[in-house]
Amino acid sequence: MSRLIAIRPGHFARLVLMLGALLVLAGCTRGMSDLRDWVAQEKSKKGTPIPPLPVIKTFETFQYSDEGKRDPFSASTAEMQPTSSTSGPRPDEGRSKEPLEMFALDSLKMVGTVGTGVGMEALVKDPGGVIHRVHRNEYMGQNYGRIVDIAEDHIDLVELVSNGNGGWMERSASIGLGDK
Repeated sequence: MSRLIAIRPGHFARLVLMLGALLVLAGCTRGMSDLRDWVAQEKSKKGTPIPPLPVIKTFETFQYSDEGKRDPFSASTAEMQPTSSTSGPRPDEGRSKEPLEMFALDSLKMVGTVGTGVGMEALVKDPGGVIHRVHRNEYMGQNYGRIVDIAEDHIDLVELVSNGNGGWMERSASIGLGDK
C-alpha cells in the first residue's frame, strides 16, 4: 500500500514559490561571457577629446571723474535737499506711546469686536497672547499707525513712514479678522 502525503494548502503555495525562485535563479547562472566581451570592447574604444576652455573676455574699466559729469551712483543734489519740516504729515512726538506700538503691525492679530456702530471696539492679540481693546484714533504698530475705522471683520489704519528725503508720508494699512 502506498501512502499519500497530505500537504496543507499554505505549504503547497510555499513549495510552488520556492520552486519558481529556484527556476529563476537557474536561468541567471547561464554564462556571462557575451556581457564581459561587450564591456571589454567598450573600454578599448578611444574617447572623444575635451574641447579647450573658451577665452575669457577682458573689459576696460572706466572711472568717473569730476569733469562736469555726474556720478550715476551718487544721490543728486535735488534729492539731498531736506524737505521743509512744516510741509507734509509729521508724527506726534509729544504724545506717550501706547502699548500696541511696541509691536510690528504684522505680528498683531485681530480676534474680534465688541459693540456696534460708532462705539465699536476691536480686540487685538499681541505676540505675547495678551488681548487688548482698541478704539478709533488710538495707535498701534511701529510706524505711528492710527486707527481710522473699525469694522466687524477688519481694522483700517493710517501709518506714517519715512519718504527717504527727511519727510514723512501716509500709508494705508489694514488688519483683517484672523490675519496673522
